[in-house]
Amino acid sequence: MTKTQTIATLAEKTGLAKSQVETLLEQLATLAYAEARNAFMIPGIGKLVLVNRKARQGRNPATGAVIDIPAKTVVKFRVAKVCKESVLGA
Repeated sequence: MTKTQTIATLAEKTGLAKSQVETLLEQLATLAYAEARNAFMIPGIGKLVLVNRKARQGRNPATGAVIDIPAKTVVKFRVAKVCKESVLGA
């Protein structure tokens, strides 16, 4: 679904105006960005967490040369068990 389709569907199902739903989704995203460092959770869907990746060696696929990949912190989304079971089945 596109953002517009999502907003229209939620507005129809909740009885709220599309502008209210759009504002809600924007505020949810802003809150998620601000709280990702503390593991932001959306109940029934999943949570955003920060994960530290170790430094490692990789390989340039074009030349085959070995390169060093530095350690870094990345944002990951972990899908909730309920969501996974609902989408994929038990």
